Amino acid sequence: MSRITLPLAVFAFSLHLLPGQSGPRALTFDDLIGLDAVSDPRISPDGSQVAFVVTDYSLEENRGDSDIWLVPLQGGEARRLTRSPAGDSQPRWSPDGKRLAFVSSRGGAPRIHLIDPGGGEARAVSPEIAGGIANLGFSPDGRWLHYSSDIRWPAPEGEPDPFPTEARIWDELFYRHWDSWRAGTRSHLFVMPAGGGEPRDLSPHDQDAPTLALGGYSDVAFSPDSKHVAVVINPEPVPAVGTNNDIFLIGLEDGSRTNLTSANPANDNNPAFSPDGKHLAYRAQLRAGFEADRYHLMLLDLASGQRRDLTAEWTLSVGEFAWAPDGQSLYALVQERTRNAVYRVRVADREWEKIDATAHNGTLRIAPDGRSLVLTRESTVRPDELFRLDLEGGEITRLTRINDEKLAGIAMNPAEAFEFTGALGQRVQGMLIKPPFFDASRRYPLLYLIHGGPQGAWNDSFHPRWNYQMFAAPGYVVAMVNFHGSTGYGQKFTDSISRHWGDYPYEDLMKGLDHVLANYSFVDPERIGAAGASYGGYMINWIATQTDRFDVLVNHDGLFNLESFYGSTEELWFPEWEFGGTPWSSRELYEKWSPHLYADRLTTPMLVIHGQLDYRVDVSQGLDVFTALRRQGVPARFVYFPDEGHWVLRPRNRRLWWREVLGWLGQYLEPRSGN
Repeated sequence: MSRITLPLAVFAFSLHLLPGQSGPRALTFDDLIGLDAVSDPRISPDGSQVAFVVTDYSLEENRGDSDIWLVPLQGGEARRLTRSPAGDSQPRWSPDGKRLAFVSSRGGAPRIHLIDPGGGEARAVSPEIAGGIANLGFSPDGRWLHYSSDIRWPAPEGEPDPFPTEARIWDELFYRHWDSWRAGTRSHLFVMPAGGGEPRDLSPHDQDAPTLALGGYSDVAFSPDSKHVAVVINPEPVPAVGTNNDIFLIGLEDGSRTNLTSANPANDNNPAFSPDGKHLAYRAQLRAGFEADRYHLMLLDLASGQRRDLTAEWTLSVGEFAWAPDGQSLYALVQERTRNAVYRVRVADREWEKIDATAHNGTLRIAPDGRSLVLTRESTVRPDELFRLDLEGGEITRLTRINDEKLAGIAMNPAEAFEFTGALGQRVQGMLIKPPFFDASRRYPLLYLIHGGPQGAWNDSFHPRWNYQMFAAPGYVVAMVNFHGSTGYGQKFTDSISRHWGDYPYEDLMKGLDHVLANYSFVDPERIGAAGASYGGYMINWIATQTDRFDVLVNHDGLFNLESFYGSTEELWFPEWEFGGTPWSSRELYEKWSPHLYADRLTTPMLVIHGQLDYRVDVSQGLDVFTALRRQGVPARFVYFPDEGHWVLRPRNRRLWWREVLGWLGQYLEPRSGN
């Protein structure tokens, strides 16, 4: 048996009680929705403070409300800079540090605002932008602001139709994406004077700029001389069938366009100019059509056109990265097993060094003096907070404590890692979380969670929706396995799921279940449930047709009929890669791994959840499996959200989601009685 408690020292906190409480309590939905989300840190140009966003959620308003906060980089009390019920986001420092730009809908549609970081009233500097505002930023000389926004395309001509309808008309693919219609809509890049003025479209073409899909963490970047903007665009005539994003250099004055990465037929994104402007760093995948290929960290000499792969020998994928101020190295987040580690890569010789792997790091920012990083860090027992990582000594200092009071008195157990031999004779990792108030002498029902992607992973994180602690709170042992296809274990491991949806991952999950039952005596083998979303929902459907080991199942947005899935999804490169082509050119694989062809084997009670606005996995997939279940007399329940897409985001819907999921599981597993 291999059992390891994940080291979570930097997140350790005392379980103290609030006034009037008699003891610790299990996490509830009210606790979960009451936690604030910390995101988008931005360090001031003088390195003295960090602007960041705090979002709180309201059941009464049925939405989140974001405000801008500030905290000293060297530590100290955080203070709220803005307070608006309309929501404030995307804080961006002017190069001189005297102004902070942000986006707010106060007064109507979104507008760009400026505020003195010392306080005072914000003022709007842009017109109302009905298409929303993303990718906000200043030019290095402080003269310009850039942003992207959705516009109607082509622009309507003539007088408005006096008898408009809600009909949509399209001629090409990619007419919708995730949860929004894209027919007649394009995302374009704009610049405007930083002090206010008329926006100018820098990308007046029939393309999304920046790209609609498979973009990076930041796909718009000004050159240090403020004369050019790098932006990620898919240049293909049918973007729905390919992953060929390229980085274009657009002249600010003349509108010139140069494709810097045309030689690579796969995905290039995340452009970042070196401090001296001589090089462009970016991420590149090397296999066209595969969205889960490993990201390489590339360096382009802008004068000579020479390219260097800084991570050619790596097996892991590069995530968010940033230049050191001296231009001699880059810092990058790299998913490594269940965490994001911080690496430093030297430009001159490609030598790399692991800086930190003690937590699940995110949102990397480097201080202007190059001596420290600001990161968000989370774990299975704590949502994101801001931390400073000193690069010389490796010391980690916590900067914010936004949720400490709300977490006080809530009993949660950290994740324990386990390993076993899975498919192909390879080692596979899983995580297990014990319920609050755990008693080793008792037996608990097991809830088996299955991640989506399928090229994704369960991480040492505080998931905002599929929260491990919420599943454990009623009295479940929660187990998760990062099966073949998961990220963070090398590209070969990730590749292995393609064309093998139903064998290697399924074998891992069954062997992982065997391992848990054999090595954790407090798990009751007579009470086992499983739940998953997206590919995880597919696997729930596959499990339902392949085994009767489970007492109850939960399927959120799961694929059931792979052939009809192909015809109703939007990113067609995904099924064409995963199943080797279209349903008419690769019928054998679509049929081999499609659960609907084995529907006569369905016997396990299943909760089916789906959103009408889910354009990745159409709602018909959920209707199909529900019909097959009930037609054969198998207990089933359908939870339908007309206003949600692939994820359940609205607070009231999330509340209902948890009530239905935990209620359904409780009918068959009885977590509180008989333990």
